[in-house]
Amino acid sequence: MPRESQIPITSYEVSRRFAARLALFYGAVFGLIGVYLPFFPVWLQGVGIEPAWIGVILAAPPLTRFTVLPFITSLAERYHALRAAMILASLVTVLGFALIGTLREPLALLIAFALTACVWTPLVPLTDGYALKGVVRYGLNYGPLRLWGSGAFIVGAIGCGLVVDRIPVASLIWLIVAVAMLGALVSFGLQPLQGAGKPPAALARASRLLRDPGFLAIIAASALIQGSHAAYYSFASIAWQADGLAGLTIAGLWALGVIAEIVVFALSPRFTWSPVTLVMIGAASAVLRWSIMTQDLPLPLLAAVQLLHGASFGITQVGIMTLMVRHVPHQFSASAQGYLIACAGLVTSVASIAAGALYARYGQGVYLMMAVMALGGGVLIALAQRRLHAAQPGVAP
Repeated sequence: MPRESQIPITSYEVSRRFAARLALFYGAVFGLIGVYLPFFPVWLQGVGIEPAWIGVILAAPPLTRFTVLPFITSLAERYHALRAAMILASLVTVLGFALIGTLREPLALLIAFALTACVWTPLVPLTDGYALKGVVRYGLNYGPLRLWGSGAFIVGAIGCGLVVDRIPVASLIWLIVAVAMLGALVSFGLQPLQGAGKPPAALARASRLLRDPGFLAIIAASALIQGSHAAYYSFASIAWQADGLAGLTIAGLWALGVIAEIVVFALSPRFTWSPVTLVMIGAASAVLRWSIMTQDLPLPLLAAVQLLHGASFGITQVGIMTLMVRHVPHQFSASAQGYLIACAGLVTSVASIAAGALYARYGQGVYLMMAVMALGGGVLIALAQRRLHAAQPGVAP
């Protein structure tokens, strides 16, 4: 009797420890993104980089996502080294951003940022792959784990917003370096995944996912909907600053969107809609959001529109991750995340470069292209609905 009662307690403690440490690392990873996304473009502009070059430089991370990233995630999974890869990527990311902070020439910045992105961009899919393995192994929910990343994003954005008007613009990069260093320290606390390793021969078949129309529909729809945020990520802060908004106000606008995202992640275990329906809701919300943002909006309306981020990004993310858990065998989860992010990287890279040119000429009109992208993603997942519903959970056809 005592032995039987100890088994669930031990299992629960292992699960809780895994979840707590993963949540902390999610916070570190997205805290860095929270500082980077709103203010790295501002730093680039502040050190004299032209808008067209900003668009090209910011296209580097999406570019590495469909070139280097899939190889890193596949190798990490093949050799059962997700945790080690996450630690190494965190450490090298610190060094990369520190080097970037010393540069001012556009071409040199592009090269250094592209090299840094080769190790930085795999962090999110590695972490998601690590998380989805934990979801399967420990019976956890993805949304409540991921919301800690969103919360840290807000802390990073607001924290940077509080000081952005009080320090030289050229010093913003060192805030990014400091947050990256925190993530590197936190990575050492990640718990090794327990359980038997996966046979290399089985992992070699992960490439079969690329011949599965259902999986291809999932990653393409995700790339179009999430990639439709490219202009927002690249030029929203610059446009708002040009309109006279203070750094703290800009950080607050970013935070509003992520607060809505946190609410979605927290409530996601209660959702009863199918994951395909969730993705279509996300797509429709993105179309509405970008259509409104083609106009010059007063601050109260702009703040209200920011709340649509909970649907355009958050609901889409929950739907896509649920489809991944149901459609992809769990031993391929990290490789599947690599393919997902690679596809998104290709689409976002093109969208970011195009957004730079369109923003320089049309300003807020760039969001019209984003609306068309989101609509395409919604149509694509709707067309694949029957195939995805017919697939057995966790088994790729």
